[in-house]
Amino acid sequence: MAAPSDEEGAVGPRCHHRSTAMLDVPFLPFCAFLGALGLLCVAMAGTWCQHWRGGFSLDGSSRTFNWHPLLMVTGLVVLYGAAALVYRIPNTWSGPKLPWKVLHGSLALGAFVLTVLGLAAVFCFHNSQGTPNMYSLHSWMGLATVLLFSCQWAAGLGAFLLPWAPAWLRALYKPIHVFFGSTILLLSVASCVSGINEKLFFSLKNGTMEYKLLPPEAVFANTLGLLILIFGVLVVAALARPSWKRPDSDSPDSRQ
Repeated sequence: MAAPSDEEGAVGPRCHHRSTAMLDVPFLPFCAFLGALGLLCVAMAGTWCQHWRGGFSLDGSSRTFNWHPLLMVTGLVVLYGAAALVYRIPNTWSGPKLPWKVLHGSLALGAFVLTVLGLAAVFCFHNSQGTPNMYSLHSWMGLATVLLFSCQWAAGLGAFLLPWAPAWLRALYKPIHVFFGSTILLLSVASCVSGINEKLFFSLKNGTMEYKLLPPEAVFANTLGLLILIFGVLVVAALARPSWKRPDSDSPDSRQ
């Protein structure tokens, strides 16, 4: 068989280059789209709880429970996803890293605070109604996610922000931190989606149109779950994209 000519052999690389270029989405428009999608998820969670579930309160009733999905979607998914993407912003690739580390840690801390408040809301509701806690798969998955999140934040604070961790320890822990960051986000998405599904099964019965008949509330909440899933997948895809990763610094002290 004759060897392909130079012109023929160049066709493959040129086609590959064109296909790669078509998939090369700029980060900032992608990030703006993710921000809009995250805000839409928060707005839909609030609308679901306000319009169909009776609104919000702190009296221990079902309206107290409604803080749980809103705060979990806001903190454990959207704000956590924003924290994960801080180092993908091109502006963070030059100059001091410390301000961006503080921003990353602050966003993660804000997400953690909202998550704890969301947990407090559901425990308050269950205790006031005499409902058992921690018996469903959703609750186990959610609590495991929060515990992993707390360990991740504390370990990241000690390894990357406070001054006592040696460089070799930071280098050793960094890939672990990145791996668990994506893992926790996926667990957060799974917890929120399973929680939405569980709430619909519990609520759409006894005098209401059943879930299997797909009333408007079910359509709305199912759509919310799909958007949360899309948000999480896109954030993880952005974290995995090599061209959007911050170049490793050659500085002897990467805390600065």
